[in-house]
Amino acid sequence: MATEDRVVDSSLAVDALEADRPAVEQRPSECVPLPHQVAGHKYGISKVGILQHPDGTVLKQLQPPPRGPCEMHFYTQVYAQDCADPQLLALQQHLPRYYGTWASSESPNEVYLKLEDVTRRFTRPCIMDVKIGRKSYDPFASREKREEQIRKYPPMEEVGFLLLGMRVFQVNSESYISRDQFYGRSLRKETLKTGLSQFFQNGVELRKDAVSLSICKVRDILRWFEGQKQLHFYASSLLFVYEGSPHLANRIKWREDAQTGQENEQGEPECNNNIHLANCKLWGHRCSLASQRSACSWLNCSDLPQDIHHVRHKNGIWPHSLHYHLEQANGNGVNSEEDIRVDDDKSTGLGKARLRDGIGEKEEDVDVRMIDFAHVFPGDSPDEDYMYGLRNLLSVLEQILKN
Repeated sequence: MATEDRVVDSSLAVDALEADRPAVEQRPSECVPLPHQVAGHKYGISKVGILQHPDGTVLKQLQPPPRGPCEMHFYTQVYAQDCADPQLLALQQHLPRYYGTWASSESPNEVYLKLEDVTRRFTRPCIMDVKIGRKSYDPFASREKREEQIRKYPPMEEVGFLLLGMRVFQVNSESYISRDQFYGRSLRKETLKTGLSQFFQNGVELRKDAVSLSICKVRDILRWFEGQKQLHFYASSLLFVYEGSPHLANRIKWREDAQTGQENEQGEPECNNNIHLANCKLWGHRCSLASQRSACSWLNCSDLPQDIHHVRHKNGIWPHSLHYHLEQANGNGVNSEEDIRVDDDKSTGLGKARLRDGIGEKEEDVDVRMIDFAHVFPGDSPDEDYMYGLRNLLSVLEQILKN
């Protein structure tokens, strides 16, 4: 039986959560476990985990109260059609696109959040999940819950973030390596740089281009937090994704020494992988953070083209002809040769990049999004704990890039 889409009203979704659930839940027919999930509840005997819908979106099962309703309320508030809050509108660019709640006709009491699959456009997605903040429990957690979370990773208070998992494509072996939450918990302040740098090691080289763009994107998220006081985030994560396919990742060449601005004999910028930039006129533009260079000690940032600083598809997800290519190795269903056009978004004022490589127009090869919002609460002050984690994470990324 084909899966029938049912958009569920928010109030009905909460009612469904209160209904009795089967001891062993069954996934909706034609939905499959997300093949590249690196953290969180994964598909198994007693947990459905994250699923992939036939249309290419991601289905995240709504958790029991109060976590599930809290996350649903957060997405509903941010993506409300009549939302006029400039802070929430600016936040949208850092989140997966939200398509409401969903349930199958087979199991109407099993409600899912329907979200954009951030990894879908990548051919060989390298993915990392990093929990951000000094506390992995919210202010309403019981004493037992607090002690449990602290025991899981005692350095959280000092470090400010926790690596939950990663999956990295190795060019030399054409296979993936994975690290789980236990690997992340084994890292201490002295080993964080080495542990985190594994995400950018493809078996041949350190992907400094991916590190550079990741820094700029995390910095954008930090800037949003520095300008808002209305929300506090606990146990929320950043999802890092970059293109692991060497043929696609090398479409753009990055400067290896941004401080000296050295150029080769043809007058083109030098890069760490020595791949020439073809048919691209984006060089000459400056990263939107260039004006803050005095407060920014990391390499390469001011040399990233402004045009590719903010890149998202106009609708947040590819068109609904996403059934094709589902059998590709990564399960993402994106044809690397497909001509993808990205338009300007007048509502947000963010320019969309057109990266020409002789094949077609492509989106940039790195993305960083905020995920997991079951513990988001109203506030009236800056979210210092989350910003502490972002700044420490940036510091480690800077060190990786400089070495």
